[in-house]
Amino acid sequence: MILERHGLGWAGLAIGLIAPFFIATPYALNLMTTAAIFVMLAVGLNIVVGYCGLLDLGYAAFFAVGAYTSGILSTELGLPLIATVPAVLVVTVLAGLVIGGPTLRLRSDYLAIVTLGFGEIIRIVATNLDITGGPSGIFGIPGLFGDALSGPVALYYMVVVTAAIAVVLAARLGRSRLGRAWRFIREDEDAAEASGVRTYRVKMAAYVAGAVWGGLAGVLFAAQLSAISPAGFTFLHSALVLMAVVLGGMGSTPGVVLGAVVISLLPEALRGLADGRYFVFGILLIVMMLIRPQGLWPYRSREHGTSTPQEAREPERARMEGTL
Repeated sequence: MILERHGLGWAGLAIGLIAPFFIATPYALNLMTTAAIFVMLAVGLNIVVGYCGLLDLGYAAFFAVGAYTSGILSTELGLPLIATVPAVLVVTVLAGLVIGGPTLRLRSDYLAIVTLGFGEIIRIVATNLDITGGPSGIFGIPGLFGDALSGPVALYYMVVVTAAIAVVLAARLGRSRLGRAWRFIREDEDAAEASGVRTYRVKMAAYVAGAVWGGLAGVLFAAQLSAISPAGFTFLHSALVLMAVVLGGMGSTPGVVLGAVVISLLPEALRGLADGRYFVFGILLIVMMLIRPQGLWPYRSREHGTSTPQEAREPERARMEGTL
């Protein structure tokens, strides 16, 4: 099931584009902008976790790398954030290679622990370096296009369009030959390697792709707040993004989009409960996972109509053995 070919995907994009005409408050518009950024983060992590099966608990590290790279370049050189995107792409790719190089040789819990450690290292480095502003962070970050198109509505449209492009590209990657290799590795890495798949390189491709998605989301985050600090890139943020992937349905692009919207907007919908809203939020998540353990919108094999990756395992493996 590919989002760009699904009517609900186009309907969701249409709703997102016309939403500013019906939103009465800047707060609601800012909330929807945050949700769109969160969608982009979740789709990026879905490449790593959902497609390739690599448990990454430090995804906020790439979010921080993108935000700090754009923030430093824009404030030090006086550039609009859009001009820093090429540098962000280069830096996030390098960060993915440096972090993924040693960690992707590990599996399972060991991989999760190491990625968690790298995520904390990035946050601690940002807290202690002068160029990153230390604990206070970086302030006065210009808009995406400087003073032009700097209003909240213009930013919202830029974020929504960028997130939509990211979703479409991620979906196309998922159904490509590389995407089939990722799913084969997720189901059985040893069998994939025995079938001729270069598992290390394929996993590195997934990790770097996820890093790029996270870095670009960091640019949008810096544009939205005009200020960044290490407090915005904690383990909690990585956990929330991972929660969106699991809740929506690992490997399912529309499911991950839905999960990201739920995770980002549900706490705000419960704001009237004051201090008890996060307790209710947690209870609702548990109930949803008990009712839909496979996710709100689980992955379905387009060719075979199966509802879970496990059911599609044998057809996927046979196809991979014939293509790689």
